[in-house]
Amino acid sequence: MNSKIIKVIAGIGIIFIIASGSFYGGVQYGAQYKSIKITDSRQLINADFSLFWNAIDTLKEKYVNSKDINDQNLVYGAINGALNSLDDPYTTFFNPVDAKKFDEDLNGSFGGIGAEIGIRKNQLLVISPIKGNPAEEVGLKAGDKILEVDKKSTANFTIDEAVGHIRGKEGTEVTLLIFRDGWKEAREFKITRKIIVIPTLDWKMWDGNIAYVQLYNFNANALGLFNEAGFQILNKNAKGIVLDLRNNPGGYLDVAVELAGWFLNSGETVVQENARGQEPELLKARGNGYFSKLPVVVLINGGSASASEILAGALKDNREIKLVGEKTFGKGSVQELQNLSDGSTMKVTIAEWLTPNGTHINKKGIEPDYEVKMPTDEKDTKKDPQFDKALEVIKAEINK
Repeated sequence: MNSKIIKVIAGIGIIFIIASGSFYGGVQYGAQYKSIKITDSRQLINADFSLFWNAIDTLKEKYVNSKDINDQNLVYGAINGALNSLDDPYTTFFNPVDAKKFDEDLNGSFGGIGAEIGIRKNQLLVISPIKGNPAEEVGLKAGDKILEVDKKSTANFTIDEAVGHIRGKEGTEVTLLIFRDGWKEAREFKITRKIIVIPTLDWKMWDGNIAYVQLYNFNANALGLFNEAGFQILNKNAKGIVLDLRNNPGGYLDVAVELAGWFLNSGETVVQENARGQEPELLKARGNGYFSKLPVVVLINGGSASASEILAGALKDNREIKLVGEKTFGKGSVQELQNLSDGSTMKVTIAEWLTPNGTHINKKGIEPDYEVKMPTDEKDTKKDPQFDKALEVIKAEINK
């Protein structure tokens, strides 16, 4: 078996429908059916596994369309069911066909709506719409609940199944039934898929001496662009920085650690990696620390996930930097791709991330120091009270 560790901790899985059954069970094959090959005799299940074989026996004997039963699909269904029982939307299974599509998609382009999606409390929702893409253009917002995709209920969708339904050929249309807090009823959004373009960073000076930096994600370009912006900000003699991580769904862990090095002293802990059966690994800042003495305020919301939460948590714990906005999404885990012997693939959560002070991020999120809600009245959508509050706080910090 070959494994590939994915150091991308964005808020979603990727692609395609898993067309298999829903048996809960293990992966150890029994000897009751001669056609099933026994490949591993280890005792992996500390339970009465005969229940599984009793269920299979009942299907073979009683199921009305027993001639249509495919033994290999029963095995795939058992694996999928075992993973579903973990209640972890990021641990998933791809049969060989879907695994091949998964690999092709990782290395190709695709049409979509430009939104990161996730699952919270068994509800599929928008983590964040990506700037300049169809989801933002039609008005989707972080926290929107996705009830249906093209009239199909999302009640039992995994993240990968949902993405498989939403993604499609450029120029085609997908219809989402959306419910938003504050609405009386759900509304349909018809969205035309496009090739997704992901922005990285914008910045400008505000009120003469405050640098406003909006980071949209932690992709491979983010560090270089941030370094370029950072030196320009130094040349402008900025007295403080507002770092906007709202609707930033994450990206590469290494990028988050490197960016933290601008704000922290070298050697300070950025994040703890808590893997199974191991002492937590401390990932430390190793940058230039040029902003380590400047007042900073960070903007966050429900679309801030993963690497965004790591950076926000590091600044809060190490420097007591104030967070303004709304609680973050709560995606603090990393996945590994494990290739199985027949070409199937499992995506398995192998570690969780904790802030430097040991606060769990996963499924909990990070609370702001100043909670500020965005207006829900569509007449007030151009107002940004969160940014206004951040300016108020940074000015107070500068004038201390």
